[in-house]
Amino acid sequence: MSDTTTIRVSRATRDALNDLAARRGETVIDSVSRAVRLLEQEVIGADLAAPLRDDEIAWLDADAG
Repeated sequence: MSDTTTIRVSRATRDALNDLAARRGETVIDSVSRAVRLLEQEVIGADLAAPLRDDEIAWLDADAG
């Protein structure tokens, strides 16, 4: 088995994770890993949607020549 640890969650969260994993036909570990990946993608999306900083705009506007 892979290297694992224990995290504290509420009973309601534990029950929800068990239910979601069962409905998806996967382990709780796989469900949590997928949830973490989706949250990472959400953060990346928010970063990409943020307005460009002045230095980024200057770099994009620079003459490549």
